[in-house]
Amino acid sequence: MLNARMKHILQKLMAIESPITGAYLANVNQVTARTTRNDVKHLNAIVSEYGAEIHTVMGKGYQLEIIDEELFRHFLRDIFNEEAPYDSLVPSMPEERMAYLIKRFLLSNSYLKMDDLADEIYVSKSTIQNDLKYVKEVFADYDIYLESRPNHGLKVIGDELKLRFCMSEYVFDRSDEISDKLPADLFPSFHKKDMDHVLGIIVDEIKTHDITLSDIAINNLLIHILIAYKRIKDGYHISLYYADFEEIAEQKEFQVAGRIVKKVEHVLHVTFPEEEIAYVAIHLLGTKMVSVTGMRDEKSIDKVINPDTYQLVGAILDKIEEKMNLKIKRDKELTIALGLHLKPAINRHKYGMNIRNPMLEEIKRNYPLSYEAGIIAGLAIEEHTGSGINENEIGYLALHIGAAMERRKMETAPKRCLIVCASGLGSARLLYYRIKSKFEGKLEVVGTTEYYKLKQCDVTKIDMIISSVPIPEEFSVPVLEVNSVLGNQDIEHIEAFIIENERSIYDYFQPELLHLRKDFNSKEAVLRFMCDYLEEKSMVDPTFLDNLYEREKFATTAYGNLVAIPHPISPDSDETFLSVCTLKNPISWGDKPVQFVCVLSVKRNSTEDLQSMYDLLGKIIDSPSIVQKLIKTESYEEFVNVLLR
Repeated sequence: MLNARMKHILQKLMAIESPITGAYLANVNQVTARTTRNDVKHLNAIVSEYGAEIHTVMGKGYQLEIIDEELFRHFLRDIFNEEAPYDSLVPSMPEERMAYLIKRFLLSNSYLKMDDLADEIYVSKSTIQNDLKYVKEVFADYDIYLESRPNHGLKVIGDELKLRFCMSEYVFDRSDEISDKLPADLFPSFHKKDMDHVLGIIVDEIKTHDITLSDIAINNLLIHILIAYKRIKDGYHISLYYADFEEIAEQKEFQVAGRIVKKVEHVLHVTFPEEEIAYVAIHLLGTKMVSVTGMRDEKSIDKVINPDTYQLVGAILDKIEEKMNLKIKRDKELTIALGLHLKPAINRHKYGMNIRNPMLEEIKRNYPLSYEAGIIAGLAIEEHTGSGINENEIGYLALHIGAAMERRKMETAPKRCLIVCASGLGSARLLYYRIKSKFEGKLEVVGTTEYYKLKQCDVTKIDMIISSVPIPEEFSVPVLEVNSVLGNQDIEHIEAFIIENERSIYDYFQPELLHLRKDFNSKEAVLRFMCDYLEEKSMVDPTFLDNLYEREKFATTAYGNLVAIPHPISPDSDETFLSVCTLKNPISWGDKPVQFVCVLSVKRNSTEDLQSMYDLLGKIIDSPSIVQKLIKTESYEEFVNVLLR
């Protein structure tokens, strides 16, 4: 019905109310403008039967209008939940081809030839060779590799346990619901009632033995048991180091795993070796959760977080504070949440198990600042324990950090002011109500007074005095002088005080650091050009480019929506700055197309509050319409005006 490109176009059109250009859609899908026109034409023919129309807005692009909400919603449910075995859908986008190839290798017991794979998905052999670079990177994360054999092709080779972990991540749909998403080729004879039965066994046992798992964790355990069933049937068995097995066998979770496996054997008529019980126990150990309700004091924290983990959380929060100055170090709720998350996370890493994070892309796009803090947390964990953690785990850490940042925002009370007026109560009240209405939630007016009474007022509990008369005396709080009838300039002065260290768009984006519509064809070329320029201006050291690449090793800084924000892990310059390069055509940045590159560097030992700058970057990352306007601008004035609007 709809191919992947058309679904992608529909998602983009639904996500924004203003028109989206064909060029933007073509860039996002990595196809030509002509292909995009055809896709939109076919898509419109389909959606017009289901209560929607795609309009072409002259000079602006395409816009979706929904005429019949109910009919259109029904249509969406159908297309985004449609079922099909993976091999009946021909992948049409690069990431789909890669996912297809990963599944093919994981599910094949024999060698696969590149020519055959190219024929299967209607692409050239050179395209397959390009895609295989990414496929090999994915497999390398699991310590598995593709073995090449002359005249036979390629076959995936690796430890059985690692192969299974990789299967659980890439063979299954990444949605939270698994019940109807079993790949038909992996489980041709698996009945839904059997699967429900296994799910019931897991839920009963963890409830009986007071082990709390998240929904995603239960889902993962179900997937792993099903994969174990399939692999045992095919004659594959896992092995564990004896020391690891001994350690796991001593845990309470091993006994619970034994009960689960015994019941599953009865339902599925299969015998699980003892190592497989340890494998289920790893899941229970690696996903254990404890309720955080009511735990705010040191004693109750000690009961659920052991001293080593507590020390690790302290090291993480110290490192985040040192590098990002987020002021969340003393948040008790964050300490508890990180402590509870880290114990099972370290178990997961120890046994080479991956946890799914279906929200990872959304976290990166919507909470870039929290995600960066997550990466710094990952570094602290590596320094402390000697072992790193992957992107999925970083995403979960970022959620906890993001929640603490939101709590801090909520706790920041509005600034308090006192109004001083000389020309009578009428003008004082007018000034009072004007300020109240203009700065609702940001500025609390605690009262008004005449100048001669000011000395009798207690100014220790206010942040500023706003006065319509000159005040020659010195006070312990700032004094802002305004007109009796508040003008625009007065409002700007008050606003500037309220937002203190926040800077304007003109401060963030300097004309000399803006490179528009450049003709680079690779990530390396863009970064080399931008870093050379910054070095010439004496804004960065010669090591700056290496520091950008160091950050890219942890996770790509391409956040989707054609945007990349490369930056060093640690503050690395004398001043905080943003340097932008927009490109005529998208380049490949990891597995994402990019056309807007913004190099970010934060001042060493800075105490400035950068929240407003990160908020601005977040808005750019999240808005297709802003990005498509920015990549078309040809002057500094045009660029800044897009952001001001």
